[in-house]
Amino acid sequence: MQRRVLVAVSGGIAAYKVPELVRGLRRAGHEVRCALTPAATEFVSPLSLQAVAGTEVRTELFDPREEGGIGHIELADWADLVLVAPATAHLLARMAQGLADDLVTTLLLATRAPLLVAPAMNVQMWEHPATQANVETLRARGVRFIGPEAGELACGWVGAGRMAEPDALVGAAELQLGSPSLSGERVLVTAGGTREPIDAVRSLTNRSSGKMGFAIAAAAARRGAETVLIAGPVALATPPGVTRVDVETALEMRDAVHAELAASQVVVMAAAVADFRPAERSERKLKKEDLPDGEGLRLDLVRNPDILAEISREPGARVIVGFAAESHDLVAAAKRKLARKGCDLLVANDISRTDAGFESDANAVALVSPGGEVEELPLLSKAEVAERLLDRIEKLRQECE
Repeated sequence: MQRRVLVAVSGGIAAYKVPELVRGLRRAGHEVRCALTPAATEFVSPLSLQAVAGTEVRTELFDPREEGGIGHIELADWADLVLVAPATAHLLARMAQGLADDLVTTLLLATRAPLLVAPAMNVQMWEHPATQANVETLRARGVRFIGPEAGELACGWVGAGRMAEPDALVGAAELQLGSPSLSGERVLVTAGGTREPIDAVRSLTNRSSGKMGFAIAAAAARRGAETVLIAGPVALATPPGVTRVDVETALEMRDAVHAELAASQVVVMAAAVADFRPAERSERKLKKEDLPDGEGLRLDLVRNPDILAEISREPGARVIVGFAAESHDLVAAAKRKLARKGCDLLVANDISRTDAGFESDANAVALVSPGGEVEELPLLSKAEVAERLLDRIEKLRQECE
């Protein structure tokens, strides 16, 4: 859902990251406007921000073109969220004192929107008792902070003081803008494939990228849920607001799921768990020269536990959702799997499509219910599929109460 984000920029070197931040917010579907302090214009051009935001950038408190309608108040009222990035020590001090001596500080004092602040400054300035006192004052008023991060600073010092990266700021803004519809709920999500070792270097695995499960976890966190993500070996960043548990094998995933199950009201098993694992694992690399000429390698495989079926039998008023990757007879195969597993909903993926599924950012799924109802979703982004799935899960949770 599109929301309105006002980015307030103060005069620090980290302002050079703001164009990328604005791009990220717009990619996430939000409308963005920017307001700069006079010092900020020394570090980032209003024209460059105007180009990436697609709207005029404000720098003056008293702009004759805007003040006929008291434009700075209209801008303060317009925002659903005000993101201050970077926030210098000077700006934090003025915010804590409630000053309104330029456009940015006036907006921050006049707005009723939530404030999300990304500090950026020298480590000594950040750690100074005056700055920390100002931060605590602002936190007590409900201002949320992200960062600063530790690392090498522009001034040459090393320590806390770097502004959080644009992707992290976009994620934090998404959490702040989300609805609280799952507040108080604990959502457990599994994602990615598993990796079953054969020897010291080889393993049995699958093509799952984990993108669908990660999208579900991110969407659950945006809805206010305490979200735990159990992830197989994937190359994805942890979504903001999500607690991540990394596993490798199906048995490790089973143990992690059972450890989190009792405290969870919603479980979404989106991981592609291997059905089989080698009966024995060689601690050394298996070499072909160790085999007789012309002979291949034989592997004995044993079944892995059926985690979805196991947890579906566990007592508790929770919603359990399974996934099925099918190459043909999508709905019929999903109905059979749903009957075997005993979960509350099954999401069937059509892996035969070249425009969706494995490693893609899009998915085409059918939601299959135990009563035989089927809702086939069109080709959507995995983020959109996650939202539609959580809408259904929220209805199922209401039926559990």
